[in-house]
Amino acid sequence: MSDLITTDLVRLDVDLGSDKESAIRALADVVGGAGRATDVAQLVEDALAREATSPTGLPGGIAIPHCRTTGVDEPTLAFVRLAPPVDFGAKDGPADLAFLISAPAGGDSTHLQLLTKLARALVKPAFTDSLRAAESPDEVVDLVNHELGTSPAPASTAKHAAGAPPAAATAVPTSAGASAPKSLVAVTACPTGIAHTYMAAEALEAAAARAGITIAVETQGSAGSHPLSPDTIAQAAAVIFAVDVGVRDRGRFAGKPVVSSGVKRPIDEADKMIAEALRYADDPNAPRVEGSVTAGEGGGAGAQESWGGRVRRVLMTGVSYMIPFVAAGGLLIALSFLLGGYEIVGPYGDIAVNNTLFDPPSASGLGLDHALFGSGFLAYIGAIFFIIGKTAFAFFIPALAGYIAYAIADRPGIAPGFVMGGLASNLFGVVDPNGTALPATGFLGAIIGGVLAGLIAHWLAQRTVPSWARGLMPVMVIPLVTSIVAGLLMIVVLGKPIGWLMNQLNDGLTSMSGSSAVLLGIILGLMMAFDMGGPLNKVAYSFAAAGVGAAATASASDPRLKIMAAVMLAGMVPPIALALATVVRPHLFNIPERENGKAGWLLGASFITEGAIPFAAADPLRVIPAIMLGSAVTGGLSEALDVSVRAPHGGIFVIFAVSNVFGYLISLAAGVLVGSAAVIALKSLGPSDEDVVTV
Repeated sequence: MSDLITTDLVRLDVDLGSDKESAIRALADVVGGAGRATDVAQLVEDALAREATSPTGLPGGIAIPHCRTTGVDEPTLAFVRLAPPVDFGAKDGPADLAFLISAPAGGDSTHLQLLTKLARALVKPAFTDSLRAAESPDEVVDLVNHELGTSPAPASTAKHAAGAPPAAATAVPTSAGASAPKSLVAVTACPTGIAHTYMAAEALEAAAARAGITIAVETQGSAGSHPLSPDTIAQAAAVIFAVDVGVRDRGRFAGKPVVSSGVKRPIDEADKMIAEALRYADDPNAPRVEGSVTAGEGGGAGAQESWGGRVRRVLMTGVSYMIPFVAAGGLLIALSFLLGGYEIVGPYGDIAVNNTLFDPPSASGLGLDHALFGSGFLAYIGAIFFIIGKTAFAFFIPALAGYIAYAIADRPGIAPGFVMGGLASNLFGVVDPNGTALPATGFLGAIIGGVLAGLIAHWLAQRTVPSWARGLMPVMVIPLVTSIVAGLLMIVVLGKPIGWLMNQLNDGLTSMSGSSAVLLGIILGLMMAFDMGGPLNKVAYSFAAAGVGAAATASASDPRLKIMAAVMLAGMVPPIALALATVVRPHLFNIPERENGKAGWLLGASFITEGAIPFAAADPLRVIPAIMLGSAVTGGLSEALDVSVRAPHGGIFVIFAVSNVFGYLISLAAGVLVGSAAVIALKSLGPSDEDVVTV
């Protein structure tokens, strides 16, 4: 592992230009000149894109432009002492100390731990004073390495530190009248957990020392988390949540007075937040973590999480836990089609039960005409992959609902949330004696059910109960009551209206076959992209898949096979279009979205429309219209060019089952280009989401 910083990466008392853009470009050139950048232009682009979302200037004349980027292969720090200082957007003026922190997109845990140490050090006055007094690049490197714990303390540290005592030594007594010292606890967390998580923790600890109190901070970042002990939490007078994501195991803090904010506030206003927490500790009407006797009343609401931020956090929590199920399940199903042919959906059960690796089936005997190389062994593997993939796919809607409920109500919400997701997908196929199934409300039903379960569980957790019943609440009472109430609402109130809507849509689609084929393709494309796996998407897919089953022996010109092609192609467009957009204009997307974009190529090629959900959930008003436009173009073109397919799933992996392959590719490419251009145009019209990209 290379050193994080070397003397080649240090510049002292230099002029890097009059603005932060020039300074960042010059710092990137320093990284390139030291041989630590594989693509300086990409590093500059990513650092400026991050800077454009929110300034990285900090109080005290410090700036930390930073990014995750493919422009470097290993984490690198470049340091400059600026003369003259440059304005990086801090409230108290320009910065004379600047670190360019460059982290590779997939940095390992050792490197991440070093970066977190640096982030904490940057809020220590003794460290920054030493950097200002350093007389050579060697001295700067020694100071940084000492803070990172990779070298002994340099002799200069003691000298400079003498003029700036440690924060604890400057502590002043708590406010007059305090009869006993109070203690606080805090949780800090940001989406990628590299810098701000640890800087916020360090700032809170320093502010607590100045106030003469103790504070224990749990950092829930990328370098791991060390949960606070129950005793520490129990003794705390109040809790501070400085987070941009959900607090893990929030229920541990139930009943505590709480100060909530984004993760950046402590860096600017740590002293105010400590004072606010101390005031809340003595205020019976202060906001409290759910489960308290008094909840959410009183002053200080301005520091609370906004409703918009709360809705986004809840949705993103559910989606982030759902995606692994979608990706694993969808790709395994696609691989099963590649190995066993699309006919594997018929005899997969027979194969799994009656054959083994050493006794594979006869591909031709089971009618698996498209098994790879006609191999019975590969058909057996394909059948197993299909079963595993189908099982994984069955859990993605319950996981979405379960973790939405978890984000609202913490652990007591998980079980009823999963139950609501199971109802939304009719998990075990509830039917009446005539074979009529309980309405499945799909993706939208999972969101509604998850929110319902979370809100009900959250409300129950706030109720006052006798001490003997407290232990039963999270493990029995809340899950049981929530499942009953939310389940009744989902089945009795919501299920039938949505089922009726789905039937109407199915009837409408069937009536549009024939002369209105192109218009039908456009409508199916719109439906596939609108909710990406939800009821509308499933109605369109079910309509097409049912037609393929009925037209198994029909000619390639059968309208039912063309509808399947339009649906499949339209469903492939959203993830691929968004993946392309993240490549063409990466600065319009935050870091998690750019990472999701890399997976979007394969997810889209595999006909996993859900790969677009992370983008749509974060920015629905600009993403959903754009991908609907792209999918509509593809659906219409597919019908116009008479493309047909005999496979119900598989995307590019079942191209062997496509009639008019050229038209298939043209339709897909046209929709991807239109969708990508539309999302770029719409995202260029408004600001980026700075909270999500904060690192």
